[in-house]
Amino acid sequence: MSSPKLSIVIPVYNEQDVLTELFARLYPALDALQTSYEVIFINDGSRDRSAGMLAEQHAKRPVETRVILFSGNFGQHSAILAGFAHARGQVMVTLDADLQNPPEEIHKLLEAFDKGSDCVGSIRDLRRGDAWWRGAASKMMNRIRERITRVKMTDQGCMLRAYSRRIVDLINQTREVRTYIPALAYTFAINPTEVVVAHAERAAGESKYSFYQLLRLNFDLMTGFSLVPLQMFSLIGMVVSIGSVVTYVCLMIYRMATLPFWDAMRAFLDRDILQFFLTGLVLFGLGLVGEYVGRIYLQVRDRPRYVIDHVIEQSSDAFPLGAGDVASTKNLA
Repeated sequence: MSSPKLSIVIPVYNEQDVLTELFARLYPALDALQTSYEVIFINDGSRDRSAGMLAEQHAKRPVETRVILFSGNFGQHSAILAGFAHARGQVMVTLDADLQNPPEEIHKLLEAFDKGSDCVGSIRDLRRGDAWWRGAASKMMNRIRERITRVKMTDQGCMLRAYSRRIVDLINQTREVRTYIPALAYTFAINPTEVVVAHAERAAGESKYSFYQLLRLNFDLMTGFSLVPLQMFSLIGMVVSIGSVVTYVCLMIYRMATLPFWDAMRAFLDRDILQFFLTGLVLFGLGLVGEYVGRIYLQVRDRPRYVIDHVIEQSSDAFPLGAGDVASTKNLA
């Protein structure tokens, strides 16, 4: 089977309400590019009719469409990694299924590739339909993340991105259990760039990312690409320890000078000024250390990042599984 120039990787999780419109807009947009392409849908353990609708779409466009069915829900980034492991194109584009980033914008990423870029990110032009806290939290976390990890992404929440074959091959070689693909690609890129793309309200359904999941994603990003949080906490701990001792000694000297002797002695037992602050600092530090220990624990278990139940494609030959794949013996019902 000949290799296409372009591979579109789309993770799908409970998207039955939007898939029909996605199909109607995606394929005409790709046909208009006048280049060879394949579309790889990864069904991430959907509990609705998504898997059946993807199979029906493959029957309609068998040459360009391939469907990977997970045995369970392994997460968006695991789905993208599975798509990368099976993609054959020279340029890989990731796209969410919710149509917040229109497929008609894919040509902008390819134009940036033609100018010599090997990793093209995107910046959402509009934020209509998003909750206010998403926009505020995104801006704040972008600034913090860039300072800590040195990974420069203006809009880390936009998954409409394009990667060269070289970068995807390097990503496929990594064995990290939990990672953030855009940041990982940025570390491998030679000439990264960003383009502005349109942004629309979600076509149907609701976002699969809760506030906790967004917070979890940012923790993974910062602890997975930098030791700065751990180093900063060590530095803060030393500064606070020294400052606490100096403050306490100065306070006691002042009390000894202004209060009767026994009242001053009782003041030595008054440590409430520091206790709450130091207790909170210690708990925060334990949580931070726990993040790193947890990542080590997940990594040393060396469990597969995803389990593939079935791959639907035109070729009768089984497509070789990528690194980290585990194929199930079950067939599609």
